[in-house]
Amino acid sequence: MSDEASPASERSGAALDAYSRVVTSVARMLLPTVVALSTGRRGRGGAWREGSGSGVVITEDGFVVTSAHVVEGSARGGATFVDGWETGFDVAGRDRLSDLAVLKLEGSAAAAAELGDSSSLEVGQLVVALGNPLGFSGSVTAGVVSALGRSITAQDRGHARLVENVIQTDAALHPGNSGGPLADAAGMVVGVNTAVVGTMIGQGLGLAVPIDEATKSIIAELISSGRVRRAYLGVAGGSRPLPPRIVDRLARDRGLEVVEVVPGSPAQQAGIRPGDIIVGGDGQPLRDVTDLQRLLTGDRVGGSFELTVVRSGAVTTVATRPVELGSGD
Repeated sequence: MSDEASPASERSGAALDAYSRVVTSVARMLLPTVVALSTGRRGRGGAWREGSGSGVVITEDGFVVTSAHVVEGSARGGATFVDGWETGFDVAGRDRLSDLAVLKLEGSAAAAAELGDSSSLEVGQLVVALGNPLGFSGSVTAGVVSALGRSITAQDRGHARLVENVIQTDAALHPGNSGGPLADAAGMVVGVNTAVVGTMIGQGLGLAVPIDEATKSIIAELISSGRVRRAYLGVAGGSRPLPPRIVDRLARDRGLEVVEVVPGSPAQQAGIRPGDIIVGGDGQPLRDVTDLQRLLTGDRVGGSFELTVVRSGAVTTVATRPVELGSGD
């Protein structure tokens, strides 16, 4: 038998070596920016509860991005870097409806990660997850983008919001990874690890909040003002097909059917009623509740917001004036 490696085995070895080089390069680049977070808060009955998670430094003056649920109920805590350096942090702002939070370290950081763009990801692409699963700091796992375009529901004080374009990955994630970065092969942070699903039936799958323009805007708001402003109308419903005659007229096939209107809300005051089908907002097509929440940005608070509505087979417009979400809604 010949001792020479076959061309196939050489190609396999070269591919594995290239894979290793990518993962080690990303780890070398990002591990100095990853922190293990420790928090504490009062639970039910006044019992003290400790928590942990991960975060990633995004500015050299010490701002850290993590998951909102990691620092739930905490105003401050401790951060430990992989080299053993420890410092404290204050929660600069949190947004439960996107499951994102920004922390401010007590002092500056030696290194900061760069935020990428998740919109360029493709299914099958290599990604690397970094964090502190189960208390094991500085852990690195790798996998691929298993799926794109997932959504998860985030809640805050009775309000719910869909976090869109969530990244699904098979990179091994465990409790403690939450808040840590998901990076592409270039070491750019393209997601914030937020959830592990199916841990009782195997390894499970990981989900990450995408780093896209919407997320970057949320992070910027949390840094500048500590909160995110959103507009509120007070309707609940679901997507439904439009009647054929309306489809021909509007050149769209679905709209948001109003199932419930919150009493005293801007929607009720404007005359929106259950059974209405909302098909547009300020000239933008609207098919479902996700489209509506995408339009209800903070700059619409207090301004005029015109809805295009199908009611009793006719198309009409309704002028509304959204209020700020959480301000007496």
